[in-house]
Amino acid sequence: MADLQDEADTATAIGTLDAQYAHISAPATPPPAPQPEASPPAGPLERARALLAAHPVVDGHNGLAQVLRAVPWCDLELGERSLDTDVPRLRAGRVGAQFWSLQVPAGDRAVSTTLDRIDQVRALVTEYPEALRAARGAGETTDARNCGRVAALLGPVSGHALADSLGTLRAYHALGVRSVTLCGTSWTTQGDGLTRFGHEVVREMNRLGVLADLTGASLDTMRRTLAVAKAPVIFSHSAARALTDHPLNVPDDVLRLLRSNNGLCMVGFAADQVVRGHAAALREVADHLEHVREVAGPDCVGLGAGYDTGATHADGLTDVSRYPQLIAELLERDWSEADIAALTWGNAMRVMRDAEFAARAAQLRRPPSAATIDELDR
Repeated sequence: MADLQDEADTATAIGTLDAQYAHISAPATPPPAPQPEASPPAGPLERARALLAAHPVVDGHNGLAQVLRAVPWCDLELGERSLDTDVPRLRAGRVGAQFWSLQVPAGDRAVSTTLDRIDQVRALVTEYPEALRAARGAGETTDARNCGRVAALLGPVSGHALADSLGTLRAYHALGVRSVTLCGTSWTTQGDGLTRFGHEVVREMNRLGVLADLTGASLDTMRRTLAVAKAPVIFSHSAARALTDHPLNVPDDVLRLLRSNNGLCMVGFAADQVVRGHAAALREVADHLEHVREVAGPDCVGLGAGYDTGATHADGLTDVSRYPQLIAELLERDWSEADIAALTWGNAMRVMRDAEFAARAAQLRRPPSAATIDELDR
């Protein structure tokens, strides 16, 4: 019995000891995992940059090739503040493709000066191969973007630089030119906006896949070209609202015709295109974009800033790095991401693809035109 009592006392002592030190021997409950701090919602500018990373800007008009001839020396890779355009700012602005303007003054040297402009753009591409890549259509433009380069597209060429010759048009196309303006020529200023030779020019442009650029054209030329064109047309850097005294104005009835044509109105950023009587600002450019979207539709609006053309640009859009600020403004106005992707990249690419498709179909139907202006207009 004594032995049993000793065992009971020992068990009691052990139980007491276990209870006394249970908080030491029992496994501790693990502390709750720290919760990540909630990230603040991205602001419009951050969202704009993210959108442009996926859908970069195709801009319809830049005059760098012209102004470089007046600059004694510059390094676009390091940055050049005397210009609106350089490589660091193209990257900051998320530019994926740029139409380099080849427009020249009228005169006897228009053709040779245009060839000099083409040579200047080619020299730019050669000098900055890590930033620029030559492109002649939608496929090469996409390839350039996928390689981290800005696609360099040639155009627009001045209509008078065709020298009233379809052979010259074909030569420009062979050199890579993909748009020509239809203004400032005898065949766009007579009759109903296009003479017989003017009609033949538009037909041959459609056959080649060269975009007809109606920027600066007369209203009769705009309307007539939209009536006869078999491929989309563009306005590479136009005003978009009721500035009836502005030479780049596109009236609403023309925007509605553009919708039927599946063309593209690329809105310019120049201050005098936007507003008169007070300092133009980014918001007025956004107003114009909204006007084109409302009248012509979201598939027919694009960007054609007009940098390095000598124009004064709206406050907030002073150089090629500023596209994200404009897109942020549109996001604040409740533009959908789909509409912004179309504005910056999709619409321009669709127009180029449609023009290429129309050209392939036309080339199956007819050979190059041998018509001359003397035969048709004189």
